[in-house]
Amino acid sequence: MGLQVAALFRLIRAGFVLAREGVPRLLDNEMVPSPARSALHLARLFERRRTEAADDATLLSDALHRLGPSWIKLGQFLATRPDVVGAVIAQDLEALQDRLPPFAMADAEKRIANALGAPVADLFVDFDKPIAAASIAQVHKAAAEDEDPDDGAVERKTVAVKVLRPAIRERFAADLESFYLAARLVEKFHAPSRRLRPIAVVDTLAASVALEMDLRLEAAAITEIAENMDGDEGFRVPGVDWARTARDVLTIEWVDGIKLTDVEAIAEAGHDLKGLAATLVQSFLRHAVRDGFFHADMHPGNLFVDENGDIVAVDLGITGRLGPKERRYLAEILFGFIRRDYMRVAAVHFEAGYVPAYQDVAVFAQAIRAIGEPLQGRIAKDVSMARLLMQLFEVTELFDMRTQPQLLLLQKTMVVVEGVARTLDPEFNMWATAEPVVADWIGTHLGPGGRIADAAEGVTAVGRLVGEMPELLARAERLTHGFAEMAREGLRLDETTVRNIAREEARQGRSNRLAIWIGAVSLAVIAFTAVFG
Repeated sequence: MGLQVAALFRLIRAGFVLAREGVPRLLDNEMVPSPARSALHLARLFERRRTEAADDATLLSDALHRLGPSWIKLGQFLATRPDVVGAVIAQDLEALQDRLPPFAMADAEKRIANALGAPVADLFVDFDKPIAAASIAQVHKAAAEDEDPDDGAVERKTVAVKVLRPAIRERFAADLESFYLAARLVEKFHAPSRRLRPIAVVDTLAASVALEMDLRLEAAAITEIAENMDGDEGFRVPGVDWARTARDVLTIEWVDGIKLTDVEAIAEAGHDLKGLAATLVQSFLRHAVRDGFFHADMHPGNLFVDENGDIVAVDLGITGRLGPKERRYLAEILFGFIRRDYMRVAAVHFEAGYVPAYQDVAVFAQAIRAIGEPLQGRIAKDVSMARLLMQLFEVTELFDMRTQPQLLLLQKTMVVVEGVARTLDPEFNMWATAEPVVADWIGTHLGPGGRIADAAEGVTAVGRLVGEMPELLARAERLTHGFAEMAREGLRLDETTVRNIAREEARQGRSNRLAIWIGAVSLAVIAFTAVFG
């Protein structure tokens, strides 16, 4: 109960901040549930006056910055979910910069010492002031010395040290309670939104943030991608210093290079811009389609070109995974659009189970054709693969396709990667660049070799099933006896179970009455409608 009340007050405060910043003006009244429209008009009374015309595109970003790190991370996450907040707000949130003032050097040094079990002076020979600070962590440039185990020579190396903010886990945990409260209120009072599964959206955010706040997992992601890329050329990730890495501290190789944001400097250094664009896109597609594991935060600030002309990716706190089904889906739909095989693209959606079986595959193929045909005959540089995927996800809503978060994260990352490639090469041909990677995967996995591998896997699965058959039969027999006894005697609960159920029902009843009363508070409604659309 206490947690719910605290979450409520944080939610009301958030609604007030959103109202003060003028966020309600971004909402389309027709899209807002009827009970919340009066609250929306009331919220406009709290909007602060501005001396200059406000840029509507920054209203939401400004409000989230005022609310703090958790809300910034929420905004970045919702930028990947246009299905939840709408395309316009998602586009506004794309520009949300995760930049905050750095925290004190003394706090950083204390956190490092606690995490690694030694003073900073014993771990690093130099430790500089922070060079970048975000909602979860900040980064310091440092130098370390290690002894070569073979000859005893001391090697000095420059490193980047990422340190978590103090008390950041507690702050996120508290704010997540507010997000869950908003999601529960909406699922309870606004039935149309249930298809978007607001509580599941917050679950995904909570899981993502939990992973980001264990820097050992980022280190593991770096090394996994490095192993996946072994033998690839033109793209790499920095090495990890595991001896100076823990849950709250990550130490990696310092990257000397030019950020991909500085195209002019890259050109002046003599690097091949067209080649870099192709390498970036093909590397991303290999990671997604071939490996099923990709860097999901590939904005140009996280990408460098080193002196050898290789692209180096940093900040792998956010990654995406695709299972075999999703990888096949991605490869086949891209290849189907390239080959104009719309029926095959439609069939893949049904085979993957993304579109319900009661829908008509031929009608769905017709909708796919409506997306693909306008692309034919257009100049390649004017055709966006990322936009095509966005249109595809929009169309699937008409056919009751449930939200697939992993595919939305992929699509969002592809938007960013494609945009970076076009800044390097305005004439960039996304389709010609992607085709070799996609065709290679299809040839390997859907050709004769792939079918033989699938058959072998099926034989192995049958073998395992045969081996487990005696235990499965024993379980089935016990279950049958249990049902038979229940049919004779009825379902019986012991006294302790009955008391616990009664206590929980009473507690839920009080909580629900409180939530309903609170739901009438206009600013709580504003908080949801503004953030969750």
